[in-house]
Amino acid sequence: QVQLVESGGGLVQAGGSLRLSCTASDRTTNNYAMGWFRQAPEKERQLVAAVAWTGMTIYYLYSVEGRFTLSRDKAKNTLYLQMKSLRPEDTAVYYCAAQRQGNYLRDPYDYWGQGTQVTVSS
Repeated sequence: QVQLVESGGGLVQAGGSLRLSCTASDRTTNNYAMGWFRQAPEKERQLVAAVAWTGMTIYYLYSVEGRFTLSRDKAKNTLYLQMKSLRPEDTAVYYCAAQRQGNYLRDPYDYWGQGTQVTVSS
């Protein structure tokens, strides 16, 4: 069973930056699609950024494009989300997820982390 552990969330002022990390328990995820989701209170979960299993294609939610950057270090089994120019509307619990096969732009994802809170103050 793959385990994903996120870190890097916190409280930041609007305009600030944070980097989220997601470390997988084993290297099998290096062949999986991986993504970052977020869920704010009373809102649906949304896919923020994702990378196809080939690593050749990266998707960004339109509202974060140009501000967030997804990257992957396969040697460390780690996925990153660098977030800049943060806005109060980015406040949410951010989840890392891995998908063994399927359309990386859609659920279902097979493995999920526990989530990390990101709070952006105005």
